[in-house]
This record gives sequence, structure tokens and C-alpha cells, in this order.
Amino acid sequence: MTTLIQRMREELVRRNYAETTIRSYLQAIEDFRRFAPKRLDHLGPDEIRKYQVHLLEERKLGRVHANAERSEDQH
Repeated sequence: MTTLIQRMREELVRRNYAETTIRSYLQAIEDFRRFAPKRLDHLGPDEIRKYQVHLLEERKLGRVHANAERSEDQH
């Protein structure tokens, strides 16, 4: 687990998120990390936009799910 992801996990715990929610958020971040060509701390809005297009076109996910993943990525 990267330092950035560990910090995110700690912040979600601090905010009293349910363990299932934490796992879901971290899985979404891990999926994004695998998709992205750079380290997470070097990514910006363009990579998020490309990932949303990937979710909508390649994985055939609905807009609500793609937006939810985007929201998770911004925590």
C-alpha cells in the first residue's frame, strides 16, 4: 500500500467511515492507480477525465458509478 493510499485509509477511519465503505473507496483508488500512467500524487484532472471515459466506454459503467469513482478519487 502506498503512503498516499495509507493516508487516505487513515483519514477515512478518522472520519468514522464504515469498513465496507473504506474497502470500496480503496478498491476504486487501486483500480484508478492501475489505469493511470503515473504515480497517484502526480495525477490531475486530465487523468481523472480519461479514467471516467474509460469507465463509461470500456467498462460500460453508468454515469452515476463513474461520477462516484471520481468522487472517491478526490478524497
